[in-house]
Amino acid sequence: MGDRIGLSESVAMAVGGMVGGGIFAVLGVVAAQAGTAAWFAFLVSGVVALAAGYSFVRLNAVVPEPTSPVALIETVTGNTTLAGMMGWTFVIGYVGTMGLYAYAFGSYFVGLVGSSTVGPIPLRPLVSAAVVVVFIGINVLGAHASGRTEDTLVGLKVLILLGFCGGGLYYGVTRGQLTLGLDQFGVGPAVAGAIAFVAFEGWELLLFDQESIRNPRETVRTAIFVSIPFVTALYMLVALVTTTLLPAARIQADAETALAVAAEPVFGTVGFLLIGIAALFSTASALNATLFSTARLVRQLATEEMLPSRLTTSGGEPVRSLALLGGLTVLLSAFGSLDAISSFASLAFVTIFGLGSYLAFQHRSDSRWSAVGPALGTVGAIATICALCWYLLTQEFGTFVVVLALVVSVVLLELVYFERQPLERTLLE
Repeated sequence: MGDRIGLSESVAMAVGGMVGGGIFAVLGVVAAQAGTAAWFAFLVSGVVALAAGYSFVRLNAVVPEPTSPVALIETVTGNTTLAGMMGWTFVIGYVGTMGLYAYAFGSYFVGLVGSSTVGPIPLRPLVSAAVVVVFIGINVLGAHASGRTEDTLVGLKVLILLGFCGGGLYYGVTRGQLTLGLDQFGVGPAVAGAIAFVAFEGWELLLFDQESIRNPRETVRTAIFVSIPFVTALYMLVALVTTTLLPAARIQADAETALAVAAEPVFGTVGFLLIGIAALFSTASALNATLFSTARLVRQLATEEMLPSRLTTSGGEPVRSLALLGGLTVLLSAFGSLDAISSFASLAFVTIFGLGSYLAFQHRSDSRWSAVGPALGTVGAIATICALCWYLLTQEFGTFVVVLALVVSVVLLELVYFERQPLERTLLE
């Protein structure tokens, strides 16, 4: 029991999982879509994320023992196929976020070095691929950051972002530039809120790690209810400052490094360098942590026969799953666009969180819990999925086709895989 983590570490884990590298990567895409109403887009996403968090906390309270989200869905529904599909969707979503982190790392690296090519070769995809390969090697060797180191990094990232917000707010107010963008409300912020959803991925990691948490039901519940509102407020401030300090044309031109560029009017070149370096460390640590966790999720799913056993190895580091996940991440970060990767990852996680909200709504008979949160999470997830599909269909048709193909593939592979199990058992008997 003494080695288990408490509330403060759990809050840090949830905040770190969300802030990670998402805000550094997705801010420019959201601001380009929503303009000065970008803060509202993050508010909408935050409310849906909080409703989903409430729903999973509620489900976690009705099962006999605290368990992972995948096992939670299986326990509540009694449907192994559905749980397996959600497990696969988690893996796909985490590949999307790793692609996002690798893309952002490459973009900030290019911005800091001031060169976009190495001879005739574009530098950004090269750097994105290289950082993924490096962390595959690190994970294969079994080297990982300690919990204390991760807590320190989370604290530094949050302090840097709060410092940026404080300086930016002062700068905007004293020059009369601060604007809430109320005239920008419309389709743009709604679509941007859907894209921004990936920036709230990470709190669910607490549900995967409940065995290492003291008093998990209570601690996880409190940590989720503290971390999601805090991160929502932080994102809203960052978006408000960024769209105040940068004109729309500049945000469009520098969407990939918008946060660092926005620091220049207030803090000069030092601000750009500080945010840029923070972005490198943040996206790199988020990439490493996600690769580590996802490889173990694949191993767990394979052990529970929700994935083919050949995807993992017995004992030691899951080399096969690391190689597979890393290869998919390299392809996504090297050939995908930033808004396409953001939309892809957001779609995966809003699907999972929407299902959790729907299941919690089905179990609304318990008077200790409100049905408002699950209902809001369900409706919000459906609206987000519709907005994302509309955006991809009209703006990123190629990505829409790829996402649709992935969804169909996941469903078919899962159905074939799970239907094969009873047949194999019958033949063996």
